[in-house]
Amino acid sequence: MQRQQSPGLFRKTWGASLISADAAYFRLWAPDERAVRLVHNAAAHDMQALDDGWFEHSLKARAGDRYCFQLSDGSLVADPASSAQQDGPSGPSLLVDQSAYRWENTSWRGRPWEEAIICELHIGTFTPEGTFRAASERLAHLADAGITAIEIMPIAQAPGRRGWGYDGVLHFAPHYAYGTPDDLKALVDRAHSLGLMVLLDVVYNHFGPEENALPRYAADFFNRDRATPWGASIAFEQDPVRRYFIENALYWLGDFRFDGLRIDATEQIRDSRKPHILVEMAREIHETFPERHVHLVVEDAHRRRSLVGRGPGGAAELFTAAWNDDLHNALHVVATGETKGHYQPFATDPWRKIREAMAEGFALPAKGTEISSHWTGDRVPPQARVNFLQNHDQIGNRAFGERLVSLVGADMMRVLTATLMLVPQVPLLFMGEEYGETQPFCFFADYEGEIAAAIRSGRRGEAENFGGMPRGKTTADLPDPLDLRTFAASKLQWDRAESPAGRRHLALIRELADIRQRHIAPLLKQPGVPGNRILPTDDGIVAVDWLFGSAVLALRINLTDEARPVPRFSGEPIFTTMAPGDCSLTAGELPGPGIVAAVTRR
Repeated sequence: MQRQQSPGLFRKTWGASLISADAAYFRLWAPDERAVRLVHNAAAHDMQALDDGWFEHSLKARAGDRYCFQLSDGSLVADPASSAQQDGPSGPSLLVDQSAYRWENTSWRGRPWEEAIICELHIGTFTPEGTFRAASERLAHLADAGITAIEIMPIAQAPGRRGWGYDGVLHFAPHYAYGTPDDLKALVDRAHSLGLMVLLDVVYNHFGPEENALPRYAADFFNRDRATPWGASIAFEQDPVRRYFIENALYWLGDFRFDGLRIDATEQIRDSRKPHILVEMAREIHETFPERHVHLVVEDAHRRRSLVGRGPGGAAELFTAAWNDDLHNALHVVATGETKGHYQPFATDPWRKIREAMAEGFALPAKGTEISSHWTGDRVPPQARVNFLQNHDQIGNRAFGERLVSLVGADMMRVLTATLMLVPQVPLLFMGEEYGETQPFCFFADYEGEIAAAIRSGRRGEAENFGGMPRGKTTADLPDPLDLRTFAASKLQWDRAESPAGRRHLALIRELADIRQRHIAPLLKQPGVPGNRILPTDDGIVAVDWLFGSAVLALRINLTDEARPVPRFSGEPIFTTMAPGDCSLTAGELPGPGIVAAVTRR
């Protein structure tokens, strides 16, 4: 059996690590404190003060022991780099032996990114039980559908027992409501046995609004003069702060063997140092795991191409891909007619924006400052963008959490699904989308008092940004995000997957996934950035060709309800919505809604 990783290999600066079966060392950055005590199994020990605000202490300890830190005012705080909590983020931290789990799939090195078909999922609502172990039991269903990667919404320890995860305060601790660290490792292990990559959504741009104790003893962790939508920004210019987040990324990828990370809202990760924290983090990750396929994905509202640029050999220099909101927003406008909030910039000339987002991956110009790198090109390959018809944001921030299948007709949904799967950018589904889940997915949280009131108020604004209030509904009808019933109603209804409609949609996804792996993934593995051409068409029609050396991937899409002329292409279709024997395309027309895709050799 492969040698297990040594404890603490990926976390050398912050937190607690077992250094033998019965000894551990503890480190805390508390520059605002004169003295700090370690409370271990109810016994207090003075910690040694080091330079630059660090405190450390070593003692006899075992996995499962409880500990916390006592500040000079007598108050107790959890380890900000805790690997596990007994309950919430303000309770005792637990020592974890990261080498205890016995990995079964020791030869797994990941999969090439070009093979990625991603399913985003939320642990708490993916199964009735809402745990890591229960999720493991459902992974075979995803693999059977042709999905090759799962992307887990944030799991860092946050207040309460339920939430989306973007309010975490202890970034190294899997939320206790989902299970133990070993339960999480078992989920990753099971996924690898099925050929599934596992990505983790991480939040490095802010801490949650409650139970973050860092400002009490390390005020310089934050920059109060530089605001974000969630309060003071993180002071990445500070060395301890940089190490906290870089080591967090290495920890998930190393100790838990995740295949990649999706980094939330990178436009809010502000850093005046060179290299930028995102650059330093990406480089250290690639240097640490050179033998593995490790994929780093960003959500970047500034659309910075330099984040996903390729080097001379075609490999990702920093980040593998970025989410493509542009294509989603433009498609959503034409499919639903909604133009409020985030969709407003796409209300004008949406057809042009759809074509450009498909061909180039971008429909709106970049904002902000490019992050410097050696890459100087202005184009990126298709696999540097992740497409979706919906994700947790676009569903859960709607007034009533409706999925797209509830907003458009069955024929339109089929064409949009085929478009997602056959455009060369990497496709992402939201859990349940593979079988046509109709159950809403709402925003939910577990807070009380003023924050709870602010969350309820904020839901009204988010509803306006994502489609507005449905006709006949008022804000009084909105689901209460703090009500346990809203959380329960957001769980997948797995019976739907076994219904006739569910089976039909699952069969469609399987067919499209197989076509993608046989015909499109091999093209994406070719070096260089393919050429493309947007063919002139009327509104309602999208016609794009991608030029991969001697091969051409051609898509012709009709998003109207009637037959329309489309530009011709050569070769036999690899997928079409036309009925067998339909000769309309031979005559240059594509029935609508409809799609045809073909790969031809020049």
